[in-house]
Amino acid sequence: MPGRGLILGIETSCDETAAAIVQRGEHTLSSVVASQIATHARYGGVVPELASREHLRAIVPVVRAALAEAHLALADLDAIAVTSGPGLAGALLVGITYAKALAFAQSLPLIAVNHLEGHIHAVLLHERESEPRLAAKGTGFSPYFEAPKDGGALAPESNPAEPALALVASGGHTHLYLARPAHGSWTYSLVGRTVDDAAGEAYDKVAKLLGLGYPGGPWVDALARYGDPHAVPFSFAQIKPKAHLAGKTARTKAARTAPIARLDPRFMFSFSGIKTAVLRYVELHDMRGEAQARAARLYPAKPLGAPGPDSETRETTHPHQPTPSAPPSAPFVLEGREGISVNPSPPRPPQTREQALALCPQPTLDLIASFQHAVVGDLMKKTFAAAESLGARRILVTGGVAANRELRARFIAEAAARGVQVSFPTPSLSTDNAAMIAAAAWPRLLAKEFAPPGLTADPSLALGVGD
Repeated sequence: MPGRGLILGIETSCDETAAAIVQRGEHTLSSVVASQIATHARYGGVVPELASREHLRAIVPVVRAALAEAHLALADLDAIAVTSGPGLAGALLVGITYAKALAFAQSLPLIAVNHLEGHIHAVLLHERESEPRLAAKGTGFSPYFEAPKDGGALAPESNPAEPALALVASGGHTHLYLARPAHGSWTYSLVGRTVDDAAGEAYDKVAKLLGLGYPGGPWVDALARYGDPHAVPFSFAQIKPKAHLAGKTARTKAARTAPIARLDPRFMFSFSGIKTAVLRYVELHDMRGEAQARAARLYPAKPLGAPGPDSETRETTHPHQPTPSAPPSAPFVLEGREGISVNPSPPRPPQTREQALALCPQPTLDLIASFQHAVVGDLMKKTFAAAESLGARRILVTGGVAANRELRARFIAEAAARGVQVSFPTPSLSTDNAAMIAAAAWPRLLAKEFAPPGLTADPSLALGVGD
């Protein structure tokens, strides 16, 4: 048994530089995140080269801050865990290189963690941290009326030994996994996934199309409550097997991380169509000028040559495209468990109805509400269908999209109607963080599953393929 079970987790898969210390996979001693929102917001999406540069600037102070917040030194640690993929190659390499250097200097074992598995462990970490607190409160924890304010696990009864269906929905991923506990660890089987855009990516692109801020999820979630979710009848077509592929993997960016030909089409997602439907609606209803004016109001100053709100967002899966003119580096946005230091302030969603109405006329609010209602409905429909088909009585919803208010409310209501459990991480654990990486590393530390000396980034690392 490792000493105190203290693991330093490092996460740099995309645009958040994060470090955290978690004890025995169940107690978070510190969690610090350096946000790059101020850097990427002006481009409407993540620029891979700029992300790598910001990771280089932030990695050392973030790790130091995590140690200081936990009142620990490197000599107190039992292991170092780092995200090895999937993600942006350059961004991943920053975290891996630094983690390898620390592990070598301190003679500590290094543990490689799949980013997707980390998201699943974000829910499990929150459940383990919540259990003593809920038990201390006694009774009064009911899933049928409202969610716990911190995210909570919702179920008439919770049995951690049961298999769980995990939905990982974020800006880069939309996956369904059947997660099975086994000998203190977990095994994963891929059940479904997106064939094109991820759910969070659709949020970001629709928000950009409408002249809103980046990341798009918080903007859409904040504004959707003021619109009519049935005003625009968006729908999702059933995904059918591609006969011409003869069982081969489709040539899509989503297929890079796992084959999709053998998966059940009922549990496959596609969000490129609704993104295009929103674009056509905007064009048909002459809303483009309004979106441009809104973007100019939100972001009045842009560097010379930077793309505007109508430019196509650079895909993070194509890192070899020319880099936009690099802006001056912004000060870090450091978020820790003991407080937030922000300068400059990143874009914030409207805080009142008046602010929301000042930004968007009612037709735009209706469009936003209809888009979100359709996306959440599709995620919910296929997740519960997969759970029923597999006999899973426990659902874990995680990833950045899991912070969405409407998604949580509708999943909770559907789970209550079906008598199954649904669990979420806290909003801070839903987005990219290092606590989930350290938590996922704990079973590997017990099993002595350490990374090889030649560990490097794997941007297309899969999870649950062939399990």
